[in-house]
Amino acid sequence: MVRAVLPEESTKEISELIDVLIPLLFESLPRRDQRNWARAYLNGLVRTAGRKTVRNIAGAGSGSGSGVGIGAGAGSVEQSLQQFISKSPWDWTPVRRALARHLEQTTGPPSAWVVRPMVVEKAGDRSVGVGRQFVPQLGRTANCQQAGGIWLASGGASFPVEWALTLPGPWTSELPRRRQAGIPDTARSLTPAQDAVHAVQRMAATWQLQRRPVVMEVAGGDLPQSAEAFALQGIPFVFKVDGSLPVSSGAAGRHTPGPRTVPARELLDSPRSRRSVVEWTPYGRAEGAVTLLAAAAAPVLASPGEDRAAPVQATPLLLFGAWTEADPLPSEFWVTNMGDLPLARLFLLARLADRVSLDFARTCEPAGIRDFEGRSFRGWHHHATLASVAHAATLLGGRAGAPDGRPAPVRSRREPPPGPRTRRKGPGGPECPG
Repeated sequence: MVRAVLPEESTKEISELIDVLIPLLFESLPRRDQRNWARAYLNGLVRTAGRKTVRNIAGAGSGSGSGVGIGAGAGSVEQSLQQFISKSPWDWTPVRRALARHLEQTTGPPSAWVVRPMVVEKAGDRSVGVGRQFVPQLGRTANCQQAGGIWLASGGASFPVEWALTLPGPWTSELPRRRQAGIPDTARSLTPAQDAVHAVQRMAATWQLQRRPVVMEVAGGDLPQSAEAFALQGIPFVFKVDGSLPVSSGAAGRHTPGPRTVPARELLDSPRSRRSVVEWTPYGRAEGAVTLLAAAAAPVLASPGEDRAAPVQATPLLLFGAWTEADPLPSEFWVTNMGDLPLARLFLLARLADRVSLDFARTCEPAGIRDFEGRSFRGWHHHATLASVAHAATLLGGRAGAPDGRPAPVRSRREPPPGPRTRRKGPGGPECPG
C-alpha cells in the first residue's frame, strides 16, 4: 500500500495538537520521561514515511517537534523507544478511556460503537497472537494476527478507542510461549467476536461513557451468546449476520404444526415482511443510492446444527435486510434488539461500519496501526493505543484526506449525517425519518 506523506505545515499542526493531548490523555503515566517518549512516538507515527516501525520512528526522532532532543543518536532513541513500547509497564486502559472521553467532549456523543476486525498477515510465528487460522474477512486460512477495534462512530468521522487481540490456543496453553510474550494470566483463547464482546462490556461497565448501540459482524455460532451478553448489560446492538442464519418464520408450514425454521433471507423475502425504501449517500461517494429494506419482527434464533427453533429470547429481536431494487433477493442482513426504531435509522446505524472502514484506510493505516513488529502482548497494546491517538490527532487536526484530496476537519460539535428520506412500501406501519 502506498502511503501519502503529509506536508510539513500539516504535521506541524498535528504536532501542536499532540502537545495539547499529552497532558490530557497520558496523565496516568507516572514519569515525565514516559510522557516525552509518548510524544516522540506519536510524532513519529505522524511524520515517518513508510512503515511505522520503532527503527524508522527513531531515525526521524531528532527532527523538530518530535519530542526527542536535538542531537540524540538514532541508536539511543531506538533503544529508548523500544523500552517504552515493549517493556515499560504503563497501563494502556486509562489512556484509551481518556481518549474516548476527550473525543466525546470535542466531537460530541457518537452515534454508535462499531467493532471492526483487523487482520495482519505475518511471515513468521513469533509475533504475539500469530497463528494459522481461518479468517472470514479473507475467506481463507492465513498465518496472521486477528484483532478487533472498538470505534466511536458518527456520520462525520470515527475513532478507535479500544482494542482486543485474539490469542489462538497455543498462546495461552503453552506456558513458555505465554511467558515469553508476557501474556497476562487472565487472558484466554476466545473467538474474535467473544473478545470484542468482552471489550465492549468493559467499556460499558467502567469507562463512564454514554452507552451507544454496538454495530458488529457476528457469526451464527457466536450470535446467541453475544446477544445475551449485551442484553444482560442493557446494551443495544445491531449485528450483521449471514443470510443463511436459521430463524423462526413464526408461522406453521403446510406439513408442520408450529413455527418453521428458515434461512434469514427466505424470511425477509416472504410477503409477511414489512418494507420501506431509503435514499442515502454511501460514505466516500458523492452520488446517492436507493435501498429497499425489509424486516421481520421478533425472529427466534435457532441453535446451530438444529432443525428446531431455539426458545424465544427475553428481548424480542428484529431481523432486517437490504438490497437494491435491481437485486432479486436481499444481500445484507442484520439482527437488532432495537425493533422499535424506524428501519431507515437502523440501516444508517449499520452503515456506520462503512464510515469506520473508510477512516481505517485513510487515517488509521497510514498512522501505522498494522505496523507493530514486536513480540510482546504489552508492546502490541501500547502500539495500538498510540496509533489510535495518532489517528485522533490527525482527524482533530483537520488533515484527514477528503475524497477530493482536500483536508476534512472534524468540527467541534457533532454534525449528524443527513437524515434519510423514507417511503412506505408494502405492508407494515409508516416509517419516520431517522
